[in-house]
Amino acid sequence: MSSARDDMIGVTGVTPDGAEWLASAGTYKRSGCAAAVLPCGSVFDVVNVPAMFGRRMLDRLWGDGPGSGPVAVHRGRMQLFTAPGTAQRLPSLLAWEEWGWAIPPLLCHGNGDAVTVPTLTDGDGPAPGGARWLVAPDARHPWLPGPEVVLWAAVRAARAALRISIFPPADQDAKVYDVSRRR
Repeated sequence: MSSARDDMIGVTGVTPDGAEWLASAGTYKRSGCAAAVLPCGSVFDVVNVPAMFGRRMLDRLWGDGPGSGPVAVHRGRMQLFTAPGTAQRLPSLLAWEEWGWAIPPLLCHGNGDAVTVPTLTDGDGPAPGGARWLVAPDARHPWLPGPEVVLWAAVRAARAALRISIFPPADQDAKVYDVSRRR
């Protein structure tokens, strides 16, 4: 039995509804055969993370959380499409949670920024630079995680990578005596 995550991860094609959603962010019509640069801030924001950390975040989002919106890979980084406003709010949430030291650099693209998105069709494979969809847009109004959900996934991915314990490490120089045999 396949899960929703299994059905979504690895998809390269975009449905017509997903293509319409992406096109709504741009000013000009596009053919779908080439990667395009789209503005962020009105239809979506993008949180751009290193690929390995992004994979851990996706595992948390799909395994323990609500799932993700569209996700693309481009030049060794993962682009998580998020709700508008996420790029502005997420950095302050990360600072407030004091997890900046454990989370690799997250590039937040919002108002005034633009991102390169992969092709809308399978065509001849990934675009130059390896741009491809991991979770392709498939709806006219896809669910997009907000800053709190992205923060949740980033913190849990960092914790899993660090294997943080709430207990202090044992003192290696402590003298330990076995008193169980005393009467």
